[in-house]
Amino acid sequence: MALNYGVLKGTVAGHLRDADDDHYQILVHAGTTVHRIASNVKSSAPNAPSVVLFQSTTSLPSALTKGLRELAPGFKNLPPKPGGLAMDYVRGGIVKPKSMKPVPPDTPGADNDLKDMLETAVVKAMDLPRSVIYAFGAKWGPEKGKPDKYFKFVPGNGIHDIHMNQGNSGAYKKDNGVFHDGALVFEYPGEKWRAFFFAFQSQTFDTDEHGNPRKTVKKGDVVEPLATRKTRSKRSRKAKSAKAAS
Repeated sequence: MALNYGVLKGTVAGHLRDADDDHYQILVHAGTTVHRIASNVKSSAPNAPSVVLFQSTTSLPSALTKGLRELAPGFKNLPPKPGGLAMDYVRGGIVKPKSMKPVPPDTPGADNDLKDMLETAVVKAMDLPRSVIYAFGAKWGPEKGKPDKYFKFVPGNGIHDIHMNQGNSGAYKKDNGVFHDGALVFEYPGEKWRAFFFAFQSQTFDTDEHGNPRKTVKKGDVVEPLATRKTRSKRSRKAKSAKAAS
């Protein structure tokens, strides 16, 4: 596990929908410090679909929301263990892996892709006073004397890996670990919450105590995407039902 993992708390000050193809960029003010959140909307993992798996919920455990509210603005490192604020898609109980669906990054129409969903949540947070954003992921910066790549504030500073950070094989295996998954959480006035969870189809949810795939994946192997496994399983059940009925 090599991630500088934690959670960033702040207010949304701007956003860029089309700065690049793979991420949605969010400008955040946290006290006197400026950050950029780079949230994946597309996967660049080789030999796997680029479409990201996604789940959203407006219902979060009271222990989590209470802990988030108590945080001071800024980035806070989180220990990768249960019982705290750290996210784990497999062990935490908030994310339902079987409910995660592949959602395209950008497609014609309204509210039907990841950029649309992020844009709706971000604009709402900008429009409603006292809204707060919490980004779980890996910290980078501050990059002394270097302006941010997109928003140009100095020094460059931010958080990325806003997605599941376990179940990786190949080059990304170094990022595996437990209780250090990424997520975006929005808090709106009136105790309204909305959380976004992201995973790549190159990842598996069947992980060991180190966040590594339980099945040994050899070089050159392709991890079967979750969406493909679901489709194959559904077809198998249908075939069995048809056979029983004949």
